Amino acid sequence: MTILAFSFYLFALSALAGGLFTVISRNPVHSVLWLILTFLSAAGLFVLLGAEFVAMLLVIVYVGAVAVLFLFVVMMLDVDFAQLKAEMARYMPLALLIGVVLLMQLSLAFGVWQTSEGAMAARAAVTPTDVTNTAALGLLVYDKYFLLFQLSGLILLVAMIGAIVLTLRHRKDVKRQDVLAQMWRDPAKAMELKDVKPGQGL
Repeated sequence: MTILAFSFYLFALSALAGGLFTVISRNPVHSVLWLILTFLSAAGLFVLLGAEFVAMLLVIVYVGAVAVLFLFVVMMLDVDFAQLKAEMARYMPLALLIGVVLLMQLSLAFGVWQTSEGAMAARAAVTPTDVTNTAALGLLVYDKYFLLFQLSGLILLVAMIGAIVLTLRHRKDVKRQDVLAQMWRDPAKAMELKDVKPGQGL
């Protein structure tokens, strides 16, 4: 086994394990950490494919921004996950049914998978000296799929606004500071002098 094949199997197994433990972990913080492992493993697979720019984007954007945002949201929301899991148990049969249907669709799709006759010739026609990975990606993202790229950015913006709104919800059991009330207070009414006699308390 060559070092290339060993690296591929290592990254592939770690990506599968990270995705599995992301779903089945009981602690949401651990789920996010397993998700980070999945992102890093996918970045390693991109490096093996020769797409170094996409791999670095995956590490910088998803691991450095999205996964950290997930961590902050999970840790700041203070959600009762025991109650959520109790509610999720009611929908478990429906979720299992949907999962079985998806697996059947994937098996049907990959069962009839055939490589096109002109695929290898098309790959051989594109030499690395024609265009680099970064230039080809730029042409696809900012030319052919420009609208989809803008829509994905809008979805991330909506997700960020939603996270901010969820963390800024008003809680009755938390005392908040009223700066204006402190600035406009009357010093004569803010302090009260009491004559405490010896041996007595307030």
